[in-house]
Amino acid sequence: MSRSRLALLTALSLLAFAANSLLCRLALGRQSIDAASFTSVRVLAGALTLFVLQRFFAAGRPSPRSGWRAAALLFAYAACFSFAYGSLTTGTGALLLFGSVQTTMLLTALATGERLTPVAWLGLAVAAVGLSALVFPGLSAPDPLGAVLMLLAGAAWGGYTLAGRGSQAPVADTARNFLLATPLALVVSLVSAFGFRSAVLTRTGVILAAISGAITSGVGYSLWYAALRTLSSVQAAVLQLCVPVLAAVLGIVFLSEVLSLRLVLASCMILGGVALVIVQRAVAARR
Repeated sequence: MSRSRLALLTALSLLAFAANSLLCRLALGRQSIDAASFTSVRVLAGALTLFVLQRFFAAGRPSPRSGWRAAALLFAYAACFSFAYGSLTTGTGALLLFGSVQTTMLLTALATGERLTPVAWLGLAVAAVGLSALVFPGLSAPDPLGAVLMLLAGAAWGGYTLAGRGSQAPVADTARNFLLATPLALVVSLVSAFGFRSAVLTRTGVILAAISGAITSGVGYSLWYAALRTLSSVQAAVLQLCVPVLAAVLGIVFLSEVLSLRLVLASCMILGGVALVIVQRAVAARR
């Protein structure tokens, strides 16, 4: 793959990840749709789009292993993501999400016997302090329930990423995972609608959820998988740290959100600490 094509695929993928946060916050913040319905429409639109992509590009057959496990993790991510953004700003949500993703993957590596260098432990400590500073109660602290839900969404996405390592047919596998996650999302929507009577469906909300599922999720994930064939794991991990910054900028431009000093300082600590861990892992692996 040429450098220009790789750069284009990577940029579009990261922008799609950030746009997911913007679209969800835009739909829920203006009460155009409820969180459960947003999840259902998003997952269904992603499943349909990936099914078409699979057929059009002859993406092969999905692997037989970890189908329902991966689908359950995908559903958990999508559901927690949607419910969390009912009370979080775009940038804060994306920071909590991707900070949790990287932390989950690092903890998994430690649990399987990987050793960290002292510098990497320092980076992990800095990131933990930054996260604590972000969620510590105060005037500018995010909603506690929203923060917990977004951290759970990041943990689920980290698990989903680990479950998909080594996929020989990423588009086909992702299409299957979205398809299997659809009934789970629909059950939550039914429970929310009839149990809590909180269903809200407007044309604008459905369109935003469909765009999130079809384009920024379905197409965006496919582009990312294409870029991952050339990017190293360290490059991919570090590049994903750009997403919270992009999401914060989109929130400021399109939603007039305020960039607080607390968020800026916490972002520097969390993203800088995680980046330090990732780089040190790469250096240690080469040695």
